Amino acid sequence: MSKLIQFVYPAIFVKGEDQVCVSFPDLGIITDGETYEEAFLFAKDSLRVYCEYVLNCDLEISEPSFFEKVDEINFLDKIMLIDTVVSPQKSK
Repeated sequence: MSKLIQFVYPAIFVKGEDQVCVSFPDLGIITDGETYEEAFLFAKDSLRVYCEYVLNCDLEISEPSFFEKVDEINFLDKIMLIDTVVSPQKSK
């Protein structure tokens, strides 16, 4: 049984006219949704896929920024910590 690894990163939510854009400043991931709920779900899934890829390719993953630092820089936007749990799959 593979061990599970949890990742937690701050995400910035910005409401536009027709969508909510979400970015993970530490990882360069950007996604969006029509509502905050949809954007959150897409962000959570994007984080999972990214972390699985990085682990399975033995790449380095950036350390998450402190929430307070991201909040200080983006104080007009909504900031949320988003987590994912992945199990590394080693290819044969």
